[in-house]
Amino acid sequence: MAIRVVLKSKRPVLTSILLQNLANSPITGSAFPVNPRIPHVQSNSHIPISGLKQYHDGRPRGPLWKGKKLIGKEALFVILGLKRFKDDDDKVERFIKTHILRLLKMDLIAVLTELERQEETSLAVKVFLVIQKQDWYKPDVYLYKDLIIALARCKKMDEAMKLWECMRKEELFPDSQTYTEIIRGFLRDGSPADAMNIYEDMIKSPDPPEELPFRILLKGLLPHPLLRNKVKKDFEELFPEKHAYDPPEEIFGKY
Repeated sequence: MAIRVVLKSKRPVLTSILLQNLANSPITGSAFPVNPRIPHVQSNSHIPISGLKQYHDGRPRGPLWKGKKLIGKEALFVILGLKRFKDDDDKVERFIKTHILRLLKMDLIAVLTELERQEETSLAVKVFLVIQKQDWYKPDVYLYKDLIIALARCKKMDEAMKLWECMRKEELFPDSQTYTEIIRGFLRDGSPADAMNIYEDMIKSPDPPEELPFRILLKGLLPHPLLRNKVKKDFEELFPEKHAYDPPEEIFGKY
């Protein structure tokens, strides 16, 4: 009990001594700085995150393909007007002069793409001819490709070949998909000789041919063994690891 009394009596004395020492020697440092410096972190927002890829449609980001691929009101109005007058050539030509010629570049391309999607290929050809007359137009293989494929799928091979010749005059080369659709179109149309002409052009192309056009020809030329043997020989030379299947004669049929 005596010890407790002594300790209680010394507490006020010790407290006063500590307060005097603090007043005489103020704190000069602190565990928490007043203005802490935040380290500079370099922004790498332009670098893609590891494991993720940035995809696009594979087309060059040239002047014809900038902007959003949305159809504006003007383009929709033109599409509806062309479809309304498509059975009257005079009205179509008048509509082109009054409405289509004043469209902006991206609206013209949007009209062309939508007409191709709706298989309005005759109207799409007219719009393409308008595009070719614009000051900003430069030969573009993708514009030709989409329209040629649309014509071939609609069995309009004469119009497709006219565009094909124009494309070659502008020193543009079709890709494997374009060759495939043209060859398929001629075989579907019952014109194996024309399909072989396109095949010869494909062999001479600066780009190496792909396997799919050969497969289509090997199937479509079953009723024409001489032509098929030539294609088969080239196929085995270009793709030695692949095998060309020869079905029995009793199941030969036209493609």
